[in-house]
Amino acid sequence: MELLVGDVFRNAARAVPHRRAFAFGDRTLTFGELDRAGNRLAHALRAEGIGLGDRVAVWSDSCVDLVPLFVALAKLGAVFAPLNTRLGVDEAAPVAEMARPALLLVDPARFADGAALAGRVGVPWRALGDGPTGPDAPDDDPGEVAGLTGASPHVLFATSGSTGRPKGVVVSHRASVMRCHPGAQIEPRGTLVCPFPLFHMAAWTLSMQQWHARGGMVFTASADGAEICRAIEAHRANRAYLIPAVWRRVLDHLATPEGAGCDLSSLRFADSGTSATPPELLADLRAALPDAVLRVFYGSTEAANVLARDEAEADERPGSCGVPSPLVQVRVADDGELLVRSPLLFDEYFGDPEATAAAFVDGWYRTGDKVEADEDGHLSITGRVNDVIRTGGEGVDPTEVEGVLRTHPAVDDVAVVGLPDARWGELVCAVVVPVDGVVPSVEDLRRHGADHLAPYKLPRRVEAVDVIPRTLATHQVQRALVLERLASA
Repeated sequence: MELLVGDVFRNAARAVPHRRAFAFGDRTLTFGELDRAGNRLAHALRAEGIGLGDRVAVWSDSCVDLVPLFVALAKLGAVFAPLNTRLGVDEAAPVAEMARPALLLVDPARFADGAALAGRVGVPWRALGDGPTGPDAPDDDPGEVAGLTGASPHVLFATSGSTGRPKGVVVSHRASVMRCHPGAQIEPRGTLVCPFPLFHMAAWTLSMQQWHARGGMVFTASADGAEICRAIEAHRANRAYLIPAVWRRVLDHLATPEGAGCDLSSLRFADSGTSATPPELLADLRAALPDAVLRVFYGSTEAANVLARDEAEADERPGSCGVPSPLVQVRVADDGELLVRSPLLFDEYFGDPEATAAAFVDGWYRTGDKVEADEDGHLSITGRVNDVIRTGGEGVDPTEVEGVLRTHPAVDDVAVVGLPDARWGELVCAVVVPVDGVVPSVEDLRRHGADHLAPYKLPRRVEAVDVIPRTLATHQVQRALVLERLASA
């Protein structure tokens, strides 16, 4: 039997057709409604020539229409390839080109940008939501697709690389289903609140885990603390997964007069991950959510969930990411890099065999994170092997930011590094050699880069130095030396 994502929705629609699959604002769809909506879209996309292995790029903010599209593409064997909507046209174009899509679907609110992006990429496009919704549209299952197997590509998520070139993480149907952690018995999971944007892998992994167990999702339009609290309270949600910076927003809202009356007592699991989770944050969450179990997860788009730590270990090992998750094997390379092997791993970087080969050693995935293990096998992240900055759950290529900031008239030279930060995991810091000693402010640099970079890539701190340390042969920034000099200063 093949493990196919479309079967997750078929099975749930047969078993619990009237149970709510997800809510977004004031709109909800049951599992039966979601399955039928996905079927209608599948028929329409098939009529447009979309089929097995075709990549459909999607450039849209989180909305209801994205979920049936996810279902439809899975049933057709086509590949769901979302683009980060925080990117402008100039930033999104190379990502879309990398995916080589057969079709681009765009949020109607970004109609003009969508036309520009489609023109840059040279791909047909239309607005998301333009499809058959009337009673006469066929909603029967599109049926089996010849050649569709568990090894077929299911999704393609773009990730930042240290070379400035976007990479497309391809995850198979089999790996996507395995990332649901399917068990022999269906256990009640309740409702999960998810503020992750729907271009982010975490949003779909969490959703698939819920839907496989026939639990419900509540998507929020933003990661605003007040909105998340309202969603938890209104839906009596049992679970929430927020990155550390967003949990802090929730706690900040609870400390306001407006948030003081919020009832979050329905939460039974309060999960976090994607960046460093400070012990202080966990202590504050324990005080605010005494009935919830606190858990911390470590993983990536390429590897899914790798390590997990439960609440009992929080006080004993405050800096630990925990132990390997089920089905996951890990080992530490001689240089301290964490290597992973599991059936949850991605298949390849799309169209980039060199990057794919470099990401593996003897079948083990190289995470790029350096770790230390204690005597009980609990692992702690100590740093990065490459230069990617992880801030608020997003990856930032420092060379891309440097290229933009270097054009500022007050910047003679610049290096961008990530500084440890309790809220964001890492803070984007611009280390500049100023022209004539006049150091530009953070606000000045952010304004300068706003037309070319997404907000999360812009610096939140500026430091001035006399010289940027670089290698003699290649003139590359020696970031370790930059960080060392900042620490000593």
